[in-house]
Amino acid sequence: MKVTGHAPERPPNAPAVDAADDAASQHLLAAARTHVADILTLAIDYAPPHLAVVVSDARSELARLVARAYRLCLPTATHVDFDATSPESVLRALDNLAPGDLVVLIQSTSFRLEKFRIRVELFKRGLKVIEHPHLGRMARDEYPQYIDALAYDPTYFRRVGAALKDKIDRASSALIDSGGERLSYDSPFEPAKMNVGDYALMKNIGGQFPIGEVFTEPKDLRRVNGRVRIFVFGDTDFRVNVPPRPITLVIAAGQVANVLDSTDAFDRVLAQIKADEDLWVRELGFGMNRALTRDRLVSDIGTYERMCGIHLSLGAKHGVYNKAELKRREGKYHVDVFAVTEQVSLDGVVVFRDGAWVV
Repeated sequence: MKVTGHAPERPPNAPAVDAADDAASQHLLAAARTHVADILTLAIDYAPPHLAVVVSDARSELARLVARAYRLCLPTATHVDFDATSPESVLRALDNLAPGDLVVLIQSTSFRLEKFRIRVELFKRGLKVIEHPHLGRMARDEYPQYIDALAYDPTYFRRVGAALKDKIDRASSALIDSGGERLSYDSPFEPAKMNVGDYALMKNIGGQFPIGEVFTEPKDLRRVNGRVRIFVFGDTDFRVNVPPRPITLVIAAGQVANVLDSTDAFDRVLAQIKADEDLWVRELGFGMNRALTRDRLVSDIGTYERMCGIHLSLGAKHGVYNKAELKRREGKYHVDVFAVTEQVSLDGVVVFRDGAWVV
């Protein structure tokens, strides 16, 4: 079954015809097809006779490329053009699914269906979900990084992810060396969460792709002190912002106390947070995706969060961990910043050096 409808005018920033038939684009499509096939079989464990529905838009070239890859891998699925189909028709296509079936969401921005929170509601029904949001934020020269980041190596992700979680859960301290500056954690950590494509012990199967991250935060947020140099931060438009030189955050008792070598854009981020809440340092993220590095960036901050290295969050918000002084629903801001990651130690044992995890 294929859902069709009347297509609106293509947005003015979208090319009338893709450069999808040149050699470079064909190479990207071939790579995307390989990586999507691995995601479906190795990570999501999807196979007929379960049904699949792929909902995509055509607003960006990357969304169209990723949608083509899924068409090649899922030729019998229902493929829905979100912009050419009424919300009621989209919901009807999803209503036909049963637990264990698959929904793929390929979005240049982020789909909205009135008050229907798509991924949350689909998980409630026991459906598998693969989500590719904000593809329109990526520039064309970033497509190779994005496609490479979709590669799924279960041996690497699952082995390294489990090893990191084990060490984090047992650690009582951590030290981040960001090239001459050190940030010290003198606290045990909250139970680490993994995003490594292993859903065997999880309630929901799937999530946002690309993947590759283990994250936690200190049980006592006030036991974080020192300095850390950041080379990227998420700006007020949720895009990767690269300052001309790394910004140094001075952290005292778990909050940003001072900033060195700041920029106007970063000052705006801090001012926005400080207008509503304290500048807490909460998430400690161990990014694992080797296709995303300090030199291989993409513009979407949610995608770049998987970058191989350390990222932190600024602001009081964290949707996973609750603190007595910071209720889960009270915080407003969770701004990702990315550390120059020279070396990382847990309980004095090095777990990251020379651009790679060594666990």
